[in-house]
Amino acid sequence: MNGILIVVGKTLLFYFLIMIGYRIMGKREVGELSIMDLIISIFVAQLAAISIDNIKDNALMAVIPIILLVIIQIISSYLSLKSDNVRKTLDGSISVIIDRGKVNFEEMLKQRYNLDDLMVQLREKSIKSIEEVDYAILETSGKLSVFKRCDDKNRIYPLPLILDGKIDEETLMQIGKNKKWINKELSKLGTDLSDIFYAFYRNNELYIIKKESIK
Repeated sequence: MNGILIVVGKTLLFYFLIMIGYRIMGKREVGELSIMDLIISIFVAQLAAISIDNIKDNALMAVIPIILLVIIQIISSYLSLKSDNVRKTLDGSISVIIDRGKVNFEEMLKQRYNLDDLMVQLREKSIKSIEEVDYAILETSGKLSVFKRCDDKNRIYPLPLILDGKIDEETLMQIGKNKKWINKELSKLGTDLSDIFYAFYRNNELYIIKKESIK
């Protein structure tokens, strides 16, 4: 009877502990977990399961590492928010798999992403053929974002150019522009890079959202 009570007690303890931990770490769907989030999720689940299974073990021996993992995740999230290099190291960066209707095989090889993977994810979005796609972007979560082909051949989909005052150089290269161009455009708009919260390029125009507008 004591064994059953211990198991029930530990189960309830870890249920509420993990729930609180994930509330603190922030809400995300399972499919949107980063590599860091996934690793921590696996560790937390294993620690809880091992502790519940071993009745004689002190629950504190599992609680401490779980709390430590939550702290590590919070710190890494903060550092990712402040540093592009840390974010790219922990989460990776997006990959353009199809660019204006053309498959980027070099990027696919780099990401170890084969044609079968691409076709499966396209079919999941009710797309029968690559010819129907203008852009396909492999997100850091592994999810494929797809933009269908449109009649306007010169159309560029709104990929982010500036995020919280920082230029996304990969996107800038993707649209065939450079930092000199983006600084010139910002100068025309009477603003500075540090004042920009979000900016994207579409149909030969730069669209911006200033930090002051979101306060």
